[in-house]
Amino acid sequence: MTYTKESIKQKVEDHKVEFIILEFTDMNGETKNVELPVEELDMVLNNEAMFDSSSISGFSEIQESDMYLVPDLDTFLVLPSLVDEDQSVRFICDIYKPDGTPFEGDPRYILKRAMKKAEDMGYTVNVGPEPEFFLFKLNEEGYPIRKMNDRGGYFDASPKDKGDKVRRDIVRTLKKYGFEMEASHHEVAMGQHEINFRFDNMLKTADNIQTFKNVVKDIATNHDYHATFMPKPFSGENGSGMHCHLSLFQDGSSAFYDEDADDGVSKTMKQFIAGILKHANGIAAITNPNVNSYKRLVPGYEAPVSVAWSHSNRSCMVRVPTTRGNGTRFEVRNPDPTANPYLTLAVLIQAGLEGIEKEMDAGKAESRNLYEVKDDSVPTLPTNLKEAVEALKKDELLLEALGDHTSNAYIEDKEAEWTEYSLRVSTWEVDKYMNK
Repeated sequence: MTYTKESIKQKVEDHKVEFIILEFTDMNGETKNVELPVEELDMVLNNEAMFDSSSISGFSEIQESDMYLVPDLDTFLVLPSLVDEDQSVRFICDIYKPDGTPFEGDPRYILKRAMKKAEDMGYTVNVGPEPEFFLFKLNEEGYPIRKMNDRGGYFDASPKDKGDKVRRDIVRTLKKYGFEMEASHHEVAMGQHEINFRFDNMLKTADNIQTFKNVVKDIATNHDYHATFMPKPFSGENGSGMHCHLSLFQDGSSAFYDEDADDGVSKTMKQFIAGILKHANGIAAITNPNVNSYKRLVPGYEAPVSVAWSHSNRSCMVRVPTTRGNGTRFEVRNPDPTANPYLTLAVLIQAGLEGIEKEMDAGKAESRNLYEVKDDSVPTLPTNLKEAVEALKKDELLLEALGDHTSNAYIEDKEAEWTEYSLRVSTWEVDKYMNK
């Protein structure tokens, strides 16, 4: 929905709003916000809301910390009350520097830049995400413990599925937020759940992912559970992914569909896939951004390991579902829900567009179960965060897609995370070596 300053002021008055929430996302995908009293609405709408960005991950140094929160009026939302009767409205904001130019480290700006490149080439990109999550029980003090909320499995129903009421409340709330919901169900692992919402353009989808994660956590807390998007909270169980379905349109029709092709897949689609496969190892540093991410990307748990594409083979990084016509799309299967959605979609689209520009060849679709292929005939994704970051450091396209500010800050942050992890002694090590 398109809003104007005048229509926003009228809604604020009609709903007797008391607070304004200005929301943005940091480099690592964490949602941040500033809350103001409604009396500051004119100041907000005039793009005069300033904040100190020096303590925000991937933002500015202390000596140049003043930034402006510029609300995207189309993200205006009267928030449904989840806990109390306080009436609030929310804007998702872009970050601007004091000189009036966009802040190059704003993840939303980085995605907008990628979308502009697609637009200049005559394309629009839609994305449908599938973020999964686990529900854990809380202790008496309200902190999460490593006990899942149920022992249900894939598509199980109540009473095995004890998360159905939580999911229904999440769906109800998301509908109030304007989401178009598709399906919700219990996932493969115990305590694991998935709720799908309808695809949209890349910017709206990234915004929706952030809103989705916040709502899931809030509703879970209301039910005395803790929701986590951690990719692999337990060994021996399937992890949580965030599969991203991408479709490309040109002049209102699918650029991925070719009715004359044997498989209905256009040359453009295969080139787009080829671009993503070429940059897969560097992309992984963004789509699988932490140490735990790579404990999900192992054979045998429905997460991809191989850098390949297929029509139905889920052992590949990229899979093309059977739908054709304007519904023709492909699914990138390695991202997980801890990834920054703005950066994730930005690098995917930049890599795919390069594939089209350079007419890259994706090769033949894989029909083998690549989990069982023991040779090195098919390249594989990085096995840990360090490998992924090293690949990112060598990938000029991805570094340019992120921009100097974010790529430098991101690499520094992830190298520090790997160092911290490497220096820790785990319970497994103690159990394995203490009595040697």
